Amino acid sequence: MSDKIGEKSFLKKCEASLVDKELQKEPGKRADWESVKKHEKKCFISHRFQCIMKLLVKSFVMSFKSNSVQVICLSVLGFCAGVFLTCILITARRPDSRHGVGGLETSAEPEYSENLSTLLAEVEKDVKASDSASLTEKSFVPAAVGEAADDINVDDLLAIGEDAPNADAAAETSGGAVSSIVTYQTYRVKSGDMIGFIADAFDVTQDTIISVNNIKQSRLIQPGQYLKIPSMAGIIYTVKKNGETAATIAEKYKVNAEKCANANYVSLDTELKAGTSLFVPDAELDWATRQEINGDLFKKPLHARYWLSSNYGWRDSPFNAGSRTFHGGIDMAVSQGTPIYAALDGTVTAVGYNATYGNYVIITHHSGYKTLYGHMKSTACRKGNFVYTNTVIGYVGSTGMSTGPHLHFTVYKNGKTINPLTVLN
Repeated sequence: MSDKIGEKSFLKKCEASLVDKELQKEPGKRADWESVKKHEKKCFISHRFQCIMKLLVKSFVMSFKSNSVQVICLSVLGFCAGVFLTCILITARRPDSRHGVGGLETSAEPEYSENLSTLLAEVEKDVKASDSASLTEKSFVPAAVGEAADDINVDDLLAIGEDAPNADAAAETSGGAVSSIVTYQTYRVKSGDMIGFIADAFDVTQDTIISVNNIKQSRLIQPGQYLKIPSMAGIIYTVKKNGETAATIAEKYKVNAEKCANANYVSLDTELKAGTSLFVPDAELDWATRQEINGDLFKKPLHARYWLSSNYGWRDSPFNAGSRTFHGGIDMAVSQGTPIYAALDGTVTAVGYNATYGNYVIITHHSGYKTLYGHMKSTACRKGNFVYTNTVIGYVGSTGMSTGPHLHFTVYKNGKTINPLTVLN
């Protein structure tokens, strides 16, 4: 074998030497000879590559003829196609956060007016929000507040039952009857506590704890917060006008007048001044107030998914760069043409078009509430219609002062705007 290899190499050397001698005689042919050799080399490489590719294709075809391989390949292709189509649909439906904002902008919180021209003016009077329901330590606290019950746990109170502080633990009168005088103690909220659990532990109602502690949002109580707990169920009432008495207040809430008078150290016929706060035993909050505090009064006017493109309150103006303005509602960006529903049952009191809100609808509800829906593509109701939460009142658009399709939603309470997110279910 080695002899044959040596012979071949010897013949190649002889051939190469002969070729070199010929090329030396004719130097012009050397360049042609080298180009021919390069071409032969390229052809050889190309031929080998084609052979390899043919073998690979043949192997792949033979493998694909197997049923299991076909199923796997088709499954992978189907999955990839599904992911691709889903991404396209999400991208097409998702609102751009840079668009879909607008609405009335003022230098301060605007005050609602029945006159729409006043409501939609460029700048309205500065109004400072006042908390009319703030509680003060006045005549309704006849006894000193007890020591803070830092070590009291709601579960422990529920377990021992009779040891929970309530009206039965108050001092008895000389006649043997339980005193109707209200007393107070404090409770420190612990992790996991809810108003309902605390109320059950102290044998009072949720309305009692909410009213006595002036709680605006029941879901926002925090561990470590101190709550005032009265010895009986009831609510705080603030006298609306001069001349009200314990008897008239008790009649309003359908409770015992004598118990109401005794709880506040007043007589049945004592005329009270406006602004005086009294504890009304066994009274309850009205339905609307309870729903508002629990954050369940209004339903979302859009039943589709949306992007909250602008919150209530102060913001950087989308129309005047560098300026800060007050936004009286929330902007809910969504695809154009999305149906808009009434957030609460009520009567349509205004339908029209304005340069600020475009096509808009205003609905009047109970308990001093009004809602405004702006920038509609078109409206689907008329003034005077009574609408429900499942009634379509219009469709999302971008009319008026707007940067893209969205719904501007405003909630008014007794003539002043409030944050819609605090009352949306």
